[in-house]
Formats: sequence, structure tokens, C-alpha cells
Amino acid sequence: MILLLENEVDPTARYFVPEIRRHLEAAGAAVRVYPFADRGGRPDALDAADGVVLSGSTAGVYESDDYPWMDDLRELVRELVSERVPTLGVCFGHQLVNDALGGTVEHRGPHAGIDPVRFADDPLFDGVGARVPLLHGDVVTELGEGMEAIASADYYDYLGSRHRDAPLWTVQYHPEFTELLLPDIEEDFEWPDDPAHRDFDGVTVERTFENFVRLVDAR
Repeated sequence: MILLLENEVDPTARYFVPEIRRHLEAAGAAVRVYPFADRGGRPDALDAADGVVLSGSTAGVYESDDYPWMDDLRELVRELVSERVPTLGVCFGHQLVNDALGGTVEHRGPHAGIDPVRFADDPLFDGVGARVPLLHGDVVTELGEGMEAIASADYYDYLGSRHRDAPLWTVQYHPEFTELLLPDIEEDFEWPDDPAHRDFDGVTVERTFENFVRLVDAR
């Protein structure tokens, strides 16, 4: 079972998590969703989880005073590393993981579009095309302890990271973001009109979830 931690604080923007769940289940995983942004704490289901996914959020990791559950999530990340539970952080999850391990995250303003990316040789990226959808306002500026960069773009050095010793991966891009989500995205966020950022040909980011499920099953 994969435990999916929902970190979105805006109820109107929670359409990302159902898409994450859909892709994980399509890859053959049983999925349980825990509304972390609503409950915090330590999910009871964690003890039965074979893997964990941290979702994105419109909140920033520097807003812990407004969202105390983020400290619970940091503690949980450190437990996942210690216990070597396969974990994938997405967007905010990418940032929170690195922050929890001593890295730094800064607000840089909105960045949206389908951009070219450079991947390291890592099984998480098997079959993932070199163009990925991005939608974020914050960036990791210093990786957490034990983390190393495994993806980058011209504008951003840390588009993905992996722990050197634990089965922990993070990506800034959205593996759940396919063309089906574009109408919702355009309604809630600014998305560029440039046709290049509306062309999903060769965008195969959902393979990230397939690869993660395979990595979980292999353990």
C-alpha cells in the first residue's frame, strides 16, 4: 500500500491529489490518502505503508506559523529516511523534504509552463520525456543533508533530488499534470499562451509514478 499525504491547504485546488492517486493505482498500487494539511500528526496507516508520496501544496514551507502541521511533516520525513521507507515528494513535497533535512527554500515568484529538463541516470526517470510541466513559486536553493541533484533545468539547478542512502526521491515538476488537468490549471493559475507550453506531445511525466511503484515493489 502507498500512503498518499495530501498537503493542499486550498480546498478548491485539491484536484491534483485525485490525479496522483489515479496514476498510482493505474500502475498497480493500492493507495490510501491521508489529509495531512487537515490533520497533521502521524498517520496510523504509516506502519502498513510500503511507500509514501508527499503531494504538492499552494502553501510554502516557510509558512509553518500559519500551518503547524508542517512541523509534523518534517518529523515524518526524517522518520521515513531513518526507516528507509520508499518516498516520493512532488513540488511542495520536493521542497518540504529538502527543508526537513536542513536545506533551504526561497520564494521566487510564479513559474508555469512545459520546460525542457536534464535528467541524471536514475530509475525514477525511466521513460520520462525531457519536457515536464511546472507550476510553482518556490525553489530549493540548497539541498538537504544527504540529498543530491538528479534533475535540472536552465533556470533551476534542483528540479529533482535523491537521498544518497535512503530510497527517497523528490521532483519539482508535476508527474500528475497531463493535458486533462489544463482546464483546471488555467482557471486557477496563470498559464502561458505560448503553444509550446500547451503541447503535451512527448510529455510522459506520469511514468514517474509507474517507476516509483516499481521501485517500491522491488524492495
